[in-house]
Amino acid sequence: MSQAASGNVLAVVSAVTQRIVERSRVSRAAYLARCERAQQELGPLRGMSCANIAHGYAALPADDKLRLRVEHAPNLGIVTAYNDMLSAHQPYERYPAVIREAARAVGAVAQVAGGVPAMCDGITQGNAGMELSLFSRDAIAMGTAVALSHNTFDAALMLGVCDKIVPGLLMGALQFGHLPIVFVPAGPMASGLSNKEKARVRQLYATGQVGRDALLEAECAAYHGAGTCTFYGTANSNQFLMEIMGLHMPGSAFVHPDSGVRDALTAAAAQRALALIARGSEYTPLASIVDERAIVNAMVGLLATGGSTNHTIHLVAMARAAGIIIDWNDFDELSAATPLLARVYPNGSADVNHFHAAGGVAFVIAQLLEAGLLHEDVNTVAGRGLKHYTREPVMVDGVLRWRDGPTVSGDASVVAPARAPFSQEGGLRLMAGNLGRGVIKVSAVSDEHRIVQAPARVFDSQEALQAAFDADELNRDVVAVVRFQGPNANGMPELHRLTPVLGALQDAGHKVALVTDGRMSGASGKVPAVIHVGPEALAGGPLARVRDGDIIRIDAVAGTLDLVGDSAVQGEFAARAPAVAQVDGFANFSMGRGLFGLFRRHARGAEEGGSALDLSEADAIQTGAAVAQ
Repeated sequence: MSQAASGNVLAVVSAVTQRIVERSRVSRAAYLARCERAQQELGPLRGMSCANIAHGYAALPADDKLRLRVEHAPNLGIVTAYNDMLSAHQPYERYPAVIREAARAVGAVAQVAGGVPAMCDGITQGNAGMELSLFSRDAIAMGTAVALSHNTFDAALMLGVCDKIVPGLLMGALQFGHLPIVFVPAGPMASGLSNKEKARVRQLYATGQVGRDALLEAECAAYHGAGTCTFYGTANSNQFLMEIMGLHMPGSAFVHPDSGVRDALTAAAAQRALALIARGSEYTPLASIVDERAIVNAMVGLLATGGSTNHTIHLVAMARAAGIIIDWNDFDELSAATPLLARVYPNGSADVNHFHAAGGVAFVIAQLLEAGLLHEDVNTVAGRGLKHYTREPVMVDGVLRWRDGPTVSGDASVVAPARAPFSQEGGLRLMAGNLGRGVIKVSAVSDEHRIVQAPARVFDSQEALQAAFDADELNRDVVAVVRFQGPNANGMPELHRLTPVLGALQDAGHKVALVTDGRMSGASGKVPAVIHVGPEALAGGPLARVRDGDIIRIDAVAGTLDLVGDSAVQGEFAARAPAVAQVDGFANFSMGRGLFGLFRRHARGAEEGGSALDLSEADAIQTGAAVAQ
């Protein structure tokens, strides 16, 4: 199921793919062997007693029971992230009914296998709950495994959209790689107040120029209906990645929840999953789709669209769940060879609805294929070959059909052809130096802000930085260092609330940057931010030795992150005792944070995916080696 790069693939893409294949050879082979054995020994209902089976079918309607008992019909599991608090997941309320009818139409049955939590970073941003965010991904993966552990399903659908939900669903589903799995999106909300105007009002509020009433009005105008937020953050990056990895029905990522095409796509996803089961002629298990080539395609797609920095963590974890080991060097090399083809907020003014209308996913994939930057010969849920995803869905006389996607951009300011990109390089860059390794999203950072050298101001929390800003202590050139924000320290919350503050300082004419072992939003914007820096401060990483006034140089052109000056040259910096994180019992346990202590203690570093789980043999092998040492 795993193959090296071949065909018309640019040399650097081929080389990176081959390196990943070699690096992952042992763990990938072990993963595939496990999936093969599961298919042979753990198929639906194998080894189950009549009592086991009766429990699984007890609540089904009589006709469905008859199909399963007498006709031995296929059974489709649904794992859903539905709740009606979050706009992106509210549409899923009615999906099970659509899926059940679609399954019955082809002689099958569908059951909701289980639900997983779905939290919103937009709600918890800057608040205590945000410290549960990254590890909610692990909880979702475990919830997915619990749902599918009943072993009564021939295939499954994953219903999820946002930041940690899709990565968690895929990490969990890959534990059942012998099953066909299709991801089912819900689509973005209609465009409201522009993201650019929303950001402007936020910055005005941060500087005290408008009040809370004006801020709330702007936020409610931006976030106003069912569907995902319309900027190109982690949620919408998820949707693009599921498409380019071949896990969606083609063209389904950015169709509005209330579009007539949306229900048709959901029904088609159910029927397609059932067509891929082991009993049929097109058996296509998840493990055969998520291979090294699909992971490289995902990285290229992320870079070509200026996608979320969070995927330098999430995509690593998803790959590891399939026995595939990638790192930030892979992202960096691919970024240097990948043209930027999309300008969607925050690296442009358009939103994802505009992106979709201008050509969207089908156009971008077609351009990347034409440029030789993607592996075309891959398995997908739509069939063999990524060219299925250069097509888009339409309704013809009430029937869902696919047509060829556009060959010309509908708006050259939003999507560009590969021969005339917005930039010759992708949106992410590896940063490394005497302060550690991190990543920076440069697609939205102007050229004049990509190199910053300034004195450090060190904070152990984002609240402390906010307080210093409010006290007018940062009205100068500054590199804000926010440490003790890594996975082991406090669960690695996003620090997006700092964006308006730092943006205001930059707009005042100062050279400003952020350096942190935490995360920024997937919509990281115009201020240069070196994030995910490791080793994290709690583990004794270099940020634990930085002091106020140290001169830090961030060079996003050269990819360097260094403390410069006498302290570095004379070795005094290396000799410093590291700062110690302050322990706050209330912070460790309030808002449910105490329940996630196990995750904080066992989480791997950001470059290894930030997960506390043994996702596959890749992690089990590493864990065993660590124990042996």
